[in-house]
Amino acid sequence: MNQKVESMLHLFTQNHQNIRNEFIWQEPMAKRLAALAYAMEGQPLNAEAIKEHHQMIKSEVGAFSSFRGMLSVYVAAALSLNPEPGQLLENTLYVYELLREQGFWRNDYLVISAFEIAENAKKIDYEHTAARAMAFYDEMKANHRFQISSDDYIFAAMLALTDMDVHQGANKVKAIYIRLREEFSRFTSKNSLLTLAQMLALGGSTEYCAENVAKLNRALRIRKIKLDKTYTLPSLGVLSLLNQDPCDLANELNAVTDYLRAQKGFGALSVSVQELQLYAVSLMTHAHIGDEQAGVTKAGVTTSVTNLLIAQQVALIASMAAMSAAAAASC
Repeated sequence: MNQKVESMLHLFTQNHQNIRNEFIWQEPMAKRLAALAYAMEGQPLNAEAIKEHHQMIKSEVGAFSSFRGMLSVYVAAALSLNPEPGQLLENTLYVYELLREQGFWRNDYLVISAFEIAENAKKIDYEHTAARAMAFYDEMKANHRFQISSDDYIFAAMLALTDMDVHQGANKVKAIYIRLREEFSRFTSKNSLLTLAQMLALGGSTEYCAENVAKLNRALRIRKIKLDKTYTLPSLGVLSLLNQDPCDLANELNAVTDYLRAQKGFGALSVSVQELQLYAVSLMTHAHIGDEQAGVTKAGVTTSVTNLLIAQQVALIASMAAMSAAAAASC
């Protein structure tokens, strides 16, 4: 196992132990996501700081606000990792209302969308970025009428933060989606393929990105690793953007998931296989990207390290929110 992956893995599991008995009434997935956020920053989890910022969120919003939803603990963790958390929260709430004015609906996805814009755009550009997010969403909705939904809010926001032209960017997503449909089984979730297309467009894609994803999927399938499922398909795309041998990736992915499964709080009754794989891919991606940026080239084209990290993060959060919503609906 890559030494950096191993180090982050230990930190993540320790962080999880430090938060798993906190926030008793909060969503367990969000707590694991908070533990991962700290691990990605190479920091031990500070439960007291997260509690402080969670209370700060509650003091700024109403009882029925989406900011108190399933991802509130993750948002509190992200705020606690920022040098100016109060200002970031104020900006996030402001951007949230800007997005609402554009026509987006209130939900957990919109909270994360507002947070990403507030954290990654200049304040002077907030209104422009919010308008671009709606424009991206409308264009993608026109291109994918039956696949687009509120879980695409986050990708619309992240695409709005790029310098891509809206029309060209939406058409790029469409072109990648069409190629992915040709490469994958007709039984593959169309919603997941669209998410993967958005992720590849955001993370930096090449002419052969769909073929590369399908090739990696076949290599992993031979080794009995199934990442082409509803929630993990975008993570397959993240791995495809790394310049790594499929056999090495498969071996490391197996090692990481096996380690996680053996840890307290990550048993089969607590964490699904797909969720476990999401954490594994996130840790691996972050570690390999940090390795002198050597793992982010494909077919002679260099992918932006920042964009790839953002793509991986957004794909993970979107998947987690969808999984959590599905679990709540089944209760």
